Amino acid sequence: MLHISVEKDLHGSSGRMTLSVNVDVDTGDFIVIMGESGAGKSTFLRILAGLESAEGRIICNDVVWLGEKKTVPVQQRNVGFVFQDYALFDNMSVKENLLFVNRDEALADELLEMMEIEKIAERNVTTLSGGQKQRVALARALMRRPKLLLMDEPLSALDPRMRRKLSTQIKALHERFGMTTLMISHDVSEAMALATRLWFIEEGNMKEYPLSMLDELYKEA
Repeated sequence: MLHISVEKDLHGSSGRMTLSVNVDVDTGDFIVIMGESGAGKSTFLRILAGLESAEGRIICNDVVWLGEKKTVPVQQRNVGFVFQDYALFDNMSVKENLLFVNRDEALADELLEMMEIEKIAERNVTTLSGGQKQRVALARALMRRPKLLLMDEPLSALDPRMRRKLSTQIKALHERFGMTTLMISHDVSEAMALATRLWFIEEGNMKEYPLSMLDELYKEA
């Protein structure tokens, strides 16, 4: 489904480095990306979404997103992005945030119910808790009916009970919508529950490891 071969110079946690990724992603994969802070994880997702520039090639279902002297803009990539800081529109209600992406009222109502936030649909997002905001952000990303879902530590600000609950919802939505998902995480139990593949970034270099190595790699992350 997706071929990614990109490079980008970065200033990481240990100084100047080159983010170098050469991977293939199959349809339906749920990939968890781990690694120390400043290794380039968030930048990689932003490159994939079209939010940052890079050198190389990204090909999705035989369509060139990056390369051959062209770049497909973010709005033309069927990507849903859940940002670590939610990135909600503060001047809108919960439901308005969803409908801003797609005017499909039926889909918005369905996602609000699935996320168990239908009772706060008319509230301004500035009045919500962190867990509520995270569920709004996830629902908004799904309003695109994306084939590719990117999530940057979507559960990091939540309490353990809410993390477990939303983790279960994410897995169910991944399967129901037939998505391919890439998620940054530092939580080994979260990765074990969700991942079909494990990637680890070390000083800008992306490597794949078997899930059986999660405990060992987590000590390094």
